[in-house]
Amino acid sequence: MSGIFYGVGVGPGDPELLTVKAINVIREADIIIAPKTEKKEDSVALEIAKPFLKENVEIVKLVFPMVSHDETLATAWENNKNTISELLAAGKKVVFLTLGDPMFYSTYIYVFRLLENCGYPIETIPGVTAFCAIASKLGYPIVEGNDILSIIPATIDEAKLEKALEMADNAVIMKVYKNSGEVIEKLQHHGLAENAVMISRCGLEDEQVIHNLQDIGDQKINYLSTILTRRNKV
Repeated sequence: MSGIFYGVGVGPGDPELLTVKAINVIREADIIIAPKTEKKEDSVALEIAKPFLKENVEIVKLVFPMVSHDETLATAWENNKNTISELLAAGKKVVFLTLGDPMFYSTYIYVFRLLENCGYPIETIPGVTAFCAIASKLGYPIVEGNDILSIIPATIDEAKLEKALEMADNAVIMKVYKNSGEVIEKLQHHGLAENAVMISRCGLEDEQVIHNLQDIGDQKINYLSTILTRRNKV
């Protein structure tokens, strides 16, 4: 009997934000895939899902390295694909956990593409994105009326970043951990800094909220950090 592969979004950090469907799928899993970016790291997604794991579930931690070396990436992805394929061939219910939503800046997207033509059924269970959780937590409307929202990875080309900020009424800035100083400068230049807020590790025990981006200074920004901003005050 063929297995089935699930991609499950576990939200940004608070286990209570998981959907009923996500919880049910996790509870019925034979195998839980917990993705990590490095061998030494723990899986944040696994920690969020832990309250819903059955006692005898098998947890497989797979490393998806964040490197630019094509050969290293190709080898890692192929090995991970083979590991998952073997589990599915054995008829297992395999659940791949991912932060936020599986189809939003997620490692799961690449796994989905690797497996979608392999002959196994795939089901994707949506999750709450970090920026939606942040907005609700802070009472910070993301868009209203005819507002234009830009969702921008801070890692994009500088010219694209400038253009996106120029056009946006409101913006969600993702992946700000690498160049937060430059991002804040550009937000100031485009009149988007005054009403900005940044949250790191939303919903987790060490969550940090920064309402004045100038307070960030030279401090190291956590990978799980997002900026919400808008031209007009809430």
